[in-house]
Amino acid sequence: MTTPDPSPMRPRQGATTAALRADDRRGEGGPVFVTRHASTEARSGHPPVTHAHAALAFLTAGRAHVEQEGRWTVEAGDVFLVPAGARHRALAVDPHTSWGLGICTSCLAADGAAELLEPFERVRAGGSAVVRIPTERRAFLEALFRELDQADVPASVQRSLVTLILHEVTRAARWPEATASGTGVVVESLRVIERRCLGPLTLVDVAAAVGRTPSHVTTALTRATGRSALAWILAGRMAEARRLLLHSDEPVEAIAGRVGYGDTTHFIRMFRREHGATPAAWRARARRG
Repeated sequence: MTTPDPSPMRPRQGATTAALRADDRRGEGGPVFVTRHASTEARSGHPPVTHAHAALAFLTAGRAHVEQEGRWTVEAGDVFLVPAGARHRALAVDPHTSWGLGICTSCLAADGAAELLEPFERVRAGGSAVVRIPTERRAFLEALFRELDQADVPASVQRSLVTLILHEVTRAARWPEATASGTGVVVESLRVIERRCLGPLTLVDVAAAVGRTPSHVTTALTRATGRSALAWILAGRMAEARRLLLHSDEPVEAIAGRVGYGDTTHFIRMFRREHGATPAAWRARARRG
């Protein structure tokens, strides 16, 4: 695949609105995207970044030092997990090879597969972001990435491969049970948004779900992730809209309703603002490409 690298070993520079929107479009509408990265040079750190998709990196050689709610050393055989919205940065990266996997969280929720996000929920709730894969399981895990990286993988096979990858991570992890239901307004708000953003969800609804005021919720999210609650809702809706435009023949009017917009005109206006084209024009261009 030729999609951008979701690996936390190569975070984006800066966090402008334009950069965040570009980041939201990673994967060109797919629910998951995978990349292979190899570097023969050591690199110094980068500024902290966040992104709207969940991501993980599987190092097959080398070492990296990463900051995300603490400092982590990631070595060959380790998986590093980055929940959507988690601020992270590479402090130093040695020559390395790695696989990267990006996951559209709202797309999985729309497909009834939100349970696949459990490893990222564990990290959000305080579990270790680094999971050591047993030596005897590493070749199998890499084989899953290679298979997922093949062109034209059917959606059902893609889902199965992602399920197996995340199962391997969960199987190898040593997360205490106490981390499964973590607290905190940012963690709780993101969980609500990821699972409900395709319905009639507002900032007031999110605040009510987490027992805080709307201003408290959006301030906490903005400080922690660089995005307001409304920006997170929009990012989730646009990700699912791109997936449906690219992988279905549903009319724009139906897609608008599927991603939380009762007014098709408003959906088209928001989509054009985020992507520089109407949904119909974006679909035609994406399919030609």
